[in-house]
Parts: sequence; C-alpha cells; structure tokens
Amino acid sequence: MEEKEKEVRQHYIKLTEYLIQHHLTITTMESATAGQIASLITDTEGSSAVLKGAFVTYCNEAKIMQGVSPEIIGQYTVYSKETAKAMAEACRNTYQADIGIGITGTMGNVDKANPENSVPGRVYFAVSLARGTSAYAVQIAGQPSRFAYKMAAAEAIYEVLREELYI
Repeated sequence: MEEKEKEVRQHYIKLTEYLIQHHLTITTMESATAGQIASLITDTEGSSAVLKGAFVTYCNEAKIMQGVSPEIIGQYTVYSKETAKAMAEACRNTYQADIGIGITGTMGNVDKANPENSVPGRVYFAVSLARGTSAYAVQIAGQPSRFAYKMAAAEAIYEVLREELYI
C-alpha cells in the first residue's frame, strides 16, 4: 500500500471513530468516487453505528431517482457545486442522517456526452449538516489510476469534514 493511501485510510479511521464517539450518523451519494467514501468509512470496526446507507449514482437518472432535481442537473450540469449540494441534501434527507456527502466530477477522462463541462480531475462535493450545506470544487492533479483519483478526492473531502466537525 502506498504511503498516501495509508494516510487517507488513517484519516477515515479517525473520522469514523470520531463519528462513533459523538453519535453522529453519515450518508453519501457518490458519483465520481463510486462508493469509495462509504467504503473508507466502513473499513473501521463499529461503522455500522454511523453509516446509515449510501448511494452510488453514477448516471444522472440514478441521481434523479434518489432525489436530485432534474432541473438542477439541467441548469448547472452534473459537473457543478449545485448538483453536489443537491446530492448531499438528498441523501441526508433520505437517511435522516446528521451528515450528508455528495460527490460528482470527472476523474481521468473527459465525459464524451458532456465534454464542455467535464474537466479531468475536477471534483465537486458538498457537506450537508443541520446548520446548512457547503459546496466545494477541487482540481486534482493528474493521477496514475482511477483509484488514485478517488483517494485524492477522499482526502479533499476528509479535510473539509475535519474542519466542519472540528476533528
């Protein structure tokens, strides 16, 4: 296991332990990361107490089926903070969780169906809490694999969660 991967996994162990200790629940709606965030959370013993469920919504239809407004996708595209925000809020509401995470974006390749909005390495994510939802865009440097892109996105999300939750 590479050093960076170990570091990201350690951060998610710390996050999950924090959630367990503080009796906080979390859910995700993941597109670009395809379930990687939920997977990292469940790598820690006791995570069933905090992960209420997760959606992998790789296509637009799946996002809409899980509560994202087609108007948001139509107006802002799937590659936007607005869509990430809608994803975070939809999964948080569905599972009645304390924290909802929405992730969308482009990993290594341009989306041929939407080339004008698809920027390789551009990831949009949002964190939904009772006090509100914050959305972010990050540009991930070129990575050697899709897995490496997912882990880089996971690290960016962890850093925001660390700040939002005061870990």
